[in-house]
Amino acid sequence: MLARRTVLGGAVGLSLATILADPVLRRAWAAGLAPVSATLSGGQTVKAALGLPAVKPAAAVLLVHEWWGLNDQIKSVAASLAEAGYVALAIDLYDGNVATKPGDARKFMGQVDAAVATETLQTWMAWLRAHDAVSGGLGTIGWCFGGGWSLNASLAAPAEATIVYYGNVAKDADQLASLKGPVLGHFATGDQWINKTMVGGFAAAMKAAGKSLDAHWYEANHAFANPTSARYDAGDAKLAWERSLAFLKANL
Repeated sequence: MLARRTVLGGAVGLSLATILADPVLRRAWAAGLAPVSATLSGGQTVKAALGLPAVKPAAAVLLVHEWWGLNDQIKSVAASLAEAGYVALAIDLYDGNVATKPGDARKFMGQVDAAVATETLQTWMAWLRAHDAVSGGLGTIGWCFGGGWSLNASLAAPAEATIVYYGNVAKDADQLASLKGPVLGHFATGDQWINKTMVGGFAAAMKAAGKSLDAHWYEANHAFANPTSARYDAGDAKLAWERSLAFLKANL
């Protein structure tokens, strides 16, 4: 415990990017979250990691991990959001599996049952709404695989704010009808999958559905906000994070 406090003390004043890029700091910040569990209608147990702010009650943010799974990086982002004053819940859609190799990540992503994942998101969002530490709005945020599921979460249950980092947004206007709050999107010009064609269609569908979208393009590639990725772009990641924090503050 003393060692962890020493590491955390040394992290005071450091940027989120610096913490995420250092495995020791990531591990220390991630360890500060509390493991929590919930039960789905079929009896399946789902798990998450909870970060609480110093001042409660507070607005809540649900985080959905990248295709790697719920690793220390995503937990560290949750810890950072808790430090920023939010009840932060990093949920697990991989049933405890965490990948370090692309092949494993692809396998775990392919094993996700959409119906189970949707119920998992609905369950955790209801759990947050009912939590004693939560008051005010609820937002969702996700990256890559989790970016698409951040949007799916806000379609499956009401959310006051939705943030998508280069996630699948291939939806039509009818599918977006249940969306309650505005969406903030971070997209990369070099992304071959979440590209201008997909995002352009999404923007048109959002407009047709009468929904609010603030989409930003960065001269970067997929996963530009991940300091552990070779595609990481420090300047764009910093700007995207500042925009995300401002968006949450304005809407929650």
